[in-house]
Amino acid sequence: MSLDLQFFAEEGEGGEKTEEPTQKKLDDARKEGQVAKSREVANGLGILALFLVLKLWVGNMGTNFLESFAGVYNRIPEVCKLNGGTSPMTAILVLLRSNMLRMLIIVLPIMLIGFLVAFLSDLIQVGWKPTSKPLQPKLNKLSPAKGFKRIFSVNSLVELVKSIAKIALISYMAYSYLSGKVSQLFILYDLPLMQAIQLVGKTVTDLGIRIAAVYMIIAGADFAYQRFKFNKDMKMTKQEIKEEYKNTEGNPEIKGKIRQKMREVSQRRMMQAVPQADVVITNPTHYAVALKYDPEQAPAPVVLAKGADYLAQKIKDIARENDIEIVEDKPLARMLYANVDVDAQVPPELYQAVAEVLAFVYHTKGRI
Repeated sequence: MSLDLQFFAEEGEGGEKTEEPTQKKLDDARKEGQVAKSREVANGLGILALFLVLKLWVGNMGTNFLESFAGVYNRIPEVCKLNGGTSPMTAILVLLRSNMLRMLIIVLPIMLIGFLVAFLSDLIQVGWKPTSKPLQPKLNKLSPAKGFKRIFSVNSLVELVKSIAKIALISYMAYSYLSGKVSQLFILYDLPLMQAIQLVGKTVTDLGIRIAAVYMIIAGADFAYQRFKFNKDMKMTKQEIKEEYKNTEGNPEIKGKIRQKMREVSQRRMMQAVPQADVVITNPTHYAVALKYDPEQAPAPVVLAKGADYLAQKIKDIARENDIEIVEDKPLARMLYANVDVDAQVPPELYQAVAEVLAFVYHTKGRI
């Protein structure tokens, strides 16, 4: 029987995932609710906060509960009489329902602390950026093949080892602590009610705090593992990075063709302006710059076209066809080509040199 080992391979095309994730992929993953977060941290902090609050609040809570139950039992005859001889059990239920708000207020600090700790633990781990994406149904989660891969994955094995470690450590902690308290627990029946409640409360809270401390060790290890696993899962192949770049920045080949087209359009427009020039200044073989001076349009001469090598030759050819004077001035041609853009005015530092060339051209053409 042949086995398709690709079935167990990591998802993604383009080879092995060796590249660090891009910021875009991390941002997209966060929008989908995929973050490096350990549930054990929230659980551990929640348990620790619960038992710490109980340790501080258990005495007051016990007193309030006893007062509430005493009030219920003291009012049973009164309620039975008012309701036409109703049964004591029914009276107890009526009284308990009427005292429900008071009991809720008694346990409210514990509930609020639990919610606050759970919220803060997630906030500390991943920051504040809520999203509803994880709540949306996804059909790919119903795939039997992907479900099979999740069951027999490294993550499932890690979760199994983690669960076994939690059970073993918590069981050992509970046994080692309670074995030293057996003698105290056996005398509970001989103690007054309040003293017995205090003993049970102290035993439970002290055991809970110890268990929470062990749980936090597991949570710390799990958080480190989740960070490592998340970074490993987010890694990308070289092909994925190329595809992402194409999607965000555009295909380099297409962008190159667009730039080439823009250059061609710009050059055609530039060549169409050459016949309007007053003079073309050359290197003479490498550079050519076409200038026009019209004081009604600009206070200084304007570069209509410029080019090097082949483009310079084309500018000179058009100049000859339109009987435009071509003047050889190597330093000036290089300066204009390197420092003045097309459709820009000549800078003041070149006024003198350009003015001399224009004066020569105007004299040659009989314009002055």
